[in-house]
Amino acid sequence: MPRLRTFKVAAAVLGACALLVAGATQAQKLAPTVQAEKKINDDSATSQRRVTTLARQTQDLLTEYRSVVRETESLKIYNDNLERVVNDQRNEIQSINRQLEGLEATNRGVVPLMLEMIGSLDQIVEADMPFRIEERRARVERLRDMMDQAEVTASEKYRRVMEAFQSELEFGRTTEAYSATLPGTEQTVDFLRVGRTLLVYQTSDNKTTGWFNPRTRSFEELDDDRFRMEVKNGLAIARNEKAPDLVMLPVPAPEEER
Repeated sequence: MPRLRTFKVAAAVLGACALLVAGATQAQKLAPTVQAEKKINDDSATSQRRVTTLARQTQDLLTEYRSVVRETESLKIYNDNLERVVNDQRNEIQSINRQLEGLEATNRGVVPLMLEMIGSLDQIVEADMPFRIEERRARVERLRDMMDQAEVTASEKYRRVMEAFQSELEFGRTTEAYSATLPGTEQTVDFLRVGRTLLVYQTSDNKTTGWFNPRTRSFEELDDDRFRMEVKNGLAIARNEKAPDLVMLPVPAPEEER
């Protein structure tokens, strides 16, 4: 019996060794296959990473392309609007040029008219009663000087000329009292102007009273002493120092037509 056991053990050992040898041989045969499969897996992972990188780059390029398309569309809209603005400005410039041409033609007609109006205003001042005569003459001279000033527009010149005529027109509807030098003397007197109808004066001591005689076109003293108090009251009324009241003043009679 012992020998039989020994034989079985040896046989088992030999069988195990045979299996180990067979396993090693089989492993050697499978090694190239395993290596090939490992290489395939590595290549597949590398390819996947490359595909992922290309997909990300493609997505980035697509996003950039869409952004460029939107920007291009925005630029097209902006350029179209800018072109309309430029065309409108070009039309506006042409309209302004036409207006300037018309304005130049208007100026050629208006300037002689304004010069004629200033000349007429000068004649009115010189033919009128000599109230505030120096101020009115100075205004006419300022208007003449203004006409030679290039920085003053034609519309502004016309406005000032019309203002001067308006001021002269107002003199016919107002009454005023003022102090000035009596023409032909060095004496300062108080003048009372009643529209363009009457211009009288009186010294500050109330001793001398006179008027501008439109027929002789000169200042004359009034011999009638009754006018002294009337002129004094008229001056006080014009200065708002007294309530309005009726005063008797030497109004000249109208001349008969010949």
